[in-house]
Amino acid sequence: MRAIIQRVTQASVSVDGEVISSIGKGLCVLLGISKHDTSKEIEYMVRKILNLRVFDENGQRWKKSVVDKNLEVLCVSQFTLQAVLKGNKPDYHLAMGGEQSETFYQDFLQQMRSVYRPDAIKDGKFGAYMQVHIQNDGPVTISLETPSPKPPQQKQGKGTSGAETVTREGDKGASHSAADHEKQNCLSDAAQQTDNLDELTLEEKQGSS
Repeated sequence: MRAIIQRVTQASVSVDGEVISSIGKGLCVLLGISKHDTSKEIEYMVRKILNLRVFDENGQRWKKSVVDKNLEVLCVSQFTLQAVLKGNKPDYHLAMGGEQSETFYQDFLQQMRSVYRPDAIKDGKFGAYMQVHIQNDGPVTISLETPSPKPPQQKQGKGTSGAETVTREGDKGASHSAADHEKQNCLSDAAQQTDNLDELTLEEKQGSS
């Protein structure tokens, strides 16, 4: 799940030229839902949005959240945040589609309202062609994304350990084989030198006789 969060002095959503939702000072949240998202991602995103400290307090910056300041939040579903470019054309195969995404989005809004004041959470019209008017304050814009799921860790089984043992034993065997071969070569060289010495001695004896 991805979200673009903007601190605003005001924001509104219009459909067919009619304003259907608006807020004063607070946050405008554009939300892109992935086909891999679950309730776990909803909980993470709701917690982060409502606790994000982007408001000032007594001249100190980044001190308060939208909940601390008792402000409003305007949420707008925006599947284009899940775009992947193919050349210069956006592709949306990672976005959750159809009725499933609408149900998921409504679950997100419901959790926002259950954690915060229900009347402070506004939204647009899901699936409609909307004009979103945002008066960014600052400007302050924060991009959020839920953490990628961690791949399952593979446990080392007995089979793996046994394979390592066999490999190590094989390495030892190869090492012993090489040592034996070298030893055999040394013995052969020594034997050859002995034979040569015996022949030389025999010739010397025959010469002297």
